[in-house]
Amino acid sequence: MNKIPSLHFPGRSASAHAARSGQPTVGPETIHRVQTANGITVLVRPNPSAPVVMLEGCLRAGSVNEPPGLTGLASFTASLLSRGSANYDFDRYNEAVESVGASISVGGGSHTTNFGSESLVEDFPLIVEILADILQRPTFPAEHIERVRGQWLVRLQEREQSTRSVSYRRFNEMIYGDHPYALPTSGYIETVREISRDDAAGFHRDHYHPNQAIIVVSGDVDPEDVVALLESHFGGWSSGAEPPPPADTIPPVTGANGIQRKSFPMPGKVQSDVVIGCLAIPRNHPDYHAVQVANNILGQFGMMGRLGENVRERQGLAYYSYSALDADIGVGPWVAFAGVNPQNVDQAVDSILNEFERLGSEPVSDEELSDSIANMTGTLPLRLETNDGVASILLNMEWYGLGLDYLQTYQERINAITQEDVQRVAAQYLRTDSYTLVTAGPDANGN
Repeated sequence: MNKIPSLHFPGRSASAHAARSGQPTVGPETIHRVQTANGITVLVRPNPSAPVVMLEGCLRAGSVNEPPGLTGLASFTASLLSRGSANYDFDRYNEAVESVGASISVGGGSHTTNFGSESLVEDFPLIVEILADILQRPTFPAEHIERVRGQWLVRLQEREQSTRSVSYRRFNEMIYGDHPYALPTSGYIETVREISRDDAAGFHRDHYHPNQAIIVVSGDVDPEDVVALLESHFGGWSSGAEPPPPADTIPPVTGANGIQRKSFPMPGKVQSDVVIGCLAIPRNHPDYHAVQVANNILGQFGMMGRLGENVRERQGLAYYSYSALDADIGVGPWVAFAGVNPQNVDQAVDSILNEFERLGSEPVSDEELSDSIANMTGTLPLRLETNDGVASILLNMEWYGLGLDYLQTYQERINAITQEDVQRVAAQYLRTDSYTLVTAGPDANGN
């Protein structure tokens, strides 16, 4: 959570591509899935079309596991792993990865620490060896902790000067209250300053375990060879206590009732950023696909849906305006975003709320629904044409328990969404009588 959902530009040509491509070719029969003795779920999807291998994975170690007062610890710990490990100090790590033109990434989120790599097939064993070493045996060198801390503090200071970042951070704090999702995964300046080497090492010791970890590999590889390689480097990783299901690790998300509105003054800025929305659903909710279709119509498709067409283009009230559903293990918000001239804030907010109301009170047109469905079913085959797209989708399928046949049934699920479904979920989850509104920027006079 807390990462600002990005603008999405789905193209109309995707529906034509889908018609040519037919159903996705990634299904249970093409996915090799096993579980190692120490609890890692491994999924391998061979793709001989390019000599590149993508690996994506996650561990159950996120910001929901942080102790009080150390917000940002999970992400900060993840950022330190490549700074030194038992067999790869900082210089040797960089030389080894860069010499073969590969890449390795590690980052923290709400529920997980995600990691990944991209390399040529012949370099994949080396990259797995390095990745396994930094995940299992980091050394947390003191000089690098301070160097990374300095970089983080600069980024956090920059975040506090961005109207867009401030508006979304404050939105989450208001809509979630004392829930863990209210806290930014990157932390605060005052909490990052307090994180010690012992804190990072302790978080790694307590939460970096293979239990319920997931590793996905897509590329020109043999599945059995990949499993053997992973077991050789990760098989000795000791399991911790069996963690509870992810949904049981956080308190229920209740949210606030009624309307919450608050402005955060940022004098001297030339733009105000508006975030307005409601708590909606978690990722595994039965209404997920209906909300996604409704959201595509509201603020994604074409020139950012109805919000882009009416708030930005027709009325000229915003520099940008779009919507997003930020669903996770817990309930996520359905949100509209807009960057506006400070003098137009009230008009822009009224216009956005009008689009909320209209989507829930009037049936969408046949053309809007069919175009949105064609777009959503058409973009999927495009994502499945790349190894990184396949790996990312498979990781999400496994993490959220969607089943290996999810891609086979996706088109059918989306095509089944009706005008009544769109209107129902909009009326239920986009409540104009119960929403949170945050504005960050100068007042109407620029002060």
